[in-house]
Amino acid sequence: MSRGFSNPTPDGTSPPIPELIGGCEAMQQVYRLIHKVALSDASVLLLGETGTGKELVARAIHEMSGRRNGPFVRVNCGALTESLLESELFGHVRGSFTGAVSNRTGRFEAAHTGTIFLDEINSTTPKLQVKLLRVLQEREFERVGDTQTIQVNTRVIAASNCDLMDEIESGTFREDLYYRLNVVSIVIPPLRDRRDDIPELVVYFLNIYNEINDRYVIHIDPDAMEAMKDYHWPGNVRELQNYVERAVVLAEGDELTLELLPEVIRLEPQVSRRRGQRVDLETLSYEVVQEGLATATAGENNLHTKIVSRVERELIAQVMAACDNIQIKAAGRLGINRNTLHKKLKEYELDH
Repeated sequence: MSRGFSNPTPDGTSPPIPELIGGCEAMQQVYRLIHKVALSDASVLLLGETGTGKELVARAIHEMSGRRNGPFVRVNCGALTESLLESELFGHVRGSFTGAVSNRTGRFEAAHTGTIFLDEINSTTPKLQVKLLRVLQEREFERVGDTQTIQVNTRVIAASNCDLMDEIESGTFREDLYYRLNVVSIVIPPLRDRRDDIPELVVYFLNIYNEINDRYVIHIDPDAMEAMKDYHWPGNVRELQNYVERAVVLAEGDELTLELLPEVIRLEPQVSRRRGQRVDLETLSYEVVQEGLATATAGENNLHTKIVSRVERELIAQVMAACDNIQIKAAGRLGINRNTLHKKLKEYELDH
């Protein structure tokens, strides 16, 4: 699918960007921000769940910028230990540590005149964050085991799949580095919040995997599409991409049918839809409040506290289920910090 870069259209919407599929309002906001930040050299922080396409957004910013002729270098900060990541980012000199048998150029140096994309920046240690802060501020660093200062002209785009403010509060992420990275932030919405884009995404991936596998799956069963639109997509666009590839490989005809989708999509549409929704007090059943009233006698002066506790416990339990028991996600949906949620889970014996 070939698409060119251009300026915002007269009607105020932003033109499509290669490999970024979808026209919902949430994605239109992403496109508008990409077009704006690409014209600058400002650091960008991409926020979004795993599989939402943060690397595609980073590449789009690079390709639309004045650095497009320079290198685009990606580093997965969560895939390496601290020592290996430091060497990967800044390079090392021979003999600086066991196994350093020769000099090595780091990723920052390799990205000179271009862009470096630091994925899962939340995985870095405080010690390494100090060196990252210096690069952002001074545009210089030393290789591991060396004293010679290296100057670089590299744009930094970072990404995180969790709320960095929670990491700052817990003491695992430096606040000054956060503000250096967060000159402009772009939030990439999860797939469950852009369900209207699913048909376009499915067709896009069908075209790709038909060509790769020399197949001709061009029709989509309405029941299969409905099931995909109902599913909560914890793995986001990446998960959808994998399932479309699976369907193309397994298809015996020219149609993507419901039977070609995994059981988790076929058999649990109602559960999946509920899990994907934002849960608040309005989603709690009337029976929960009534049960709270039934457990308290009319003579007790703590009736209000008991009812509130009952409703709060049910709310937290539902949100935790919706977030697959990931506390960072649940705390974000509830609008509280992770430490508060941890205390509530323990208080209501939900921490198991």
